Amino acid sequence: MDLLQREGMYPVPPQAPSTLGVEFSGVIESLGDEVRDGGEEGFRMGDEVFGLAYGGAYAEFIDVSVHMLIRKPEELGWVEVAGVPETWITATQAMYLIGEYAPGKTILWHAGASSVSIAGIQLSKGDGAGAIYVTAGSQEKIDFCVNELGATAGFNYHTQDWAKEILGATDGKGVDIIVDFVGQNYFQGNLDVAARDGRIVHLGAMSGTKLPAGVDIGAFVRKRVRFEGSSLRSRDEGYQGKLRDMLVEHALPLLRKGEMKVFVEKVLPWDSIVEAHDLMESNRTKGKIICTID
Repeated sequence: MDLLQREGMYPVPPQAPSTLGVEFSGVIESLGDEVRDGGEEGFRMGDEVFGLAYGGAYAEFIDVSVHMLIRKPEELGWVEVAGVPETWITATQAMYLIGEYAPGKTILWHAGASSVSIAGIQLSKGDGAGAIYVTAGSQEKIDFCVNELGATAGFNYHTQDWAKEILGATDGKGVDIIVDFVGQNYFQGNLDVAARDGRIVHLGAMSGTKLPAGVDIGAFVRKRVRFEGSSLRSRDEGYQGKLRDMLVEHALPLLRKGEMKVFVEKVLPWDSIVEAHDLMESNRTKGKIICTID
């Protein structure tokens, strides 16, 4: 998202400043008049928090709604919690609100070593998924998803027909929920591996948005598949606040216990943001890149 916005290719919501960044952690320095006495959220000046913003996190100070703040647990460090909001809330949204996840369902996370999928794989395992499948572009990333995160199996999209492999692994039944960031290149495969009454959650289109001729959409009727796209940043504060509460309910207790983990690829000083963007563009990362302000 940051890379796309930098290039002028991301639809920034009207309330967002021009400054990049949506995730942050820090200390409350001041409160607006309507929440100065604590308000319904109960925040006070000096509270240690982390959260999600419409923009402006690449800065020393940020103005944000209290509805998107979360109290920082003592068990987690500043760097860890700064890597939680956007990715873990997006994974929560995809699984629960859109995918209608329930324990026992099977799920496929594309781009398995991306930050959102890293969170999603752990959420799926922590909430009793029947099976968790991933796709990734290298064996190193697949091994990471399976051995460190707990995915059931992974498939290399460069060397394997991932759709055929997943159908084989599920005895032809397919998977209940598919979370996709790729778009065009995976559209047919997603329809092929979706189980009856399956849900395809479309969060991005890294391969493009225009489908080639010959795409077979029969699965929408034959298997009663539902395809739904979504975004997080364009949502109103009420919707984002609901997701924040779900994150606090489903993920935060397990993060505090150490049963789930925020994977951080690299920590850099904030004046090395160009290096951080170069690293993101390399597609070699397995986790978050965090910039700190001393």
